[in-house]
Amino acid sequence: MSMSAWEDVVVREARAEDDAAIGELLVEAFLAQYAQKMPEVRYDEARRRDLRDVARRRAVGRVLVAERAGRVVGTVSLWPPGAPGSEAWIPGAADLRQLATAVEFHGQGLSRPLLEAAERIAREEWRVPAICLHVRQGVVGVGRMYERRGFVREPAGDLVLPTVSLEAYVLRFNG
Repeated sequence: MSMSAWEDVVVREARAEDDAAIGELLVEAFLAQYAQKMPEVRYDEARRRDLRDVARRRAVGRVLVAERAGRVVGTVSLWPPGAPGSEAWIPGAADLRQLATAVEFHGQGLSRPLLEAAERIAREEWRVPAICLHVRQGVVGVGRMYERRGFVREPAGDLVLPTVSLEAYVLRFNG
């Protein structure tokens, strides 16, 4: 879908009344993505609760939504430097997480306006040197999407957790 197809999308900061819609969008998007690409991945109730806990993310960072015709169709979260729970490995960097779009829009470019807004906040408002993020190991297409935006793979930031291995990417801002 061309960028002009998303001209009617408004990207804005999430509000408390968006929390339920964002949580369900995240659960649906992640479950659909991994069920199709990595059927061995299972989300337990604890992970689903975490995805639905949008209020906690709004309390420590910025949660953005893409809204179309009054419906939340996408989201992304951005943690400021040093925020509790941040996984940024570069001092002073922001941490980008939970980019998701409604399943019917996967692969159609809706992530672009969300990422542009998050990058603008990090660069212009927070004036950070970089944005760090992690991608589940094996989800190659997601990594390529970030690389097309200028993120580079940085193994020094990889995380190996008890339940998942995550590959690190970073977008550095010049000046």
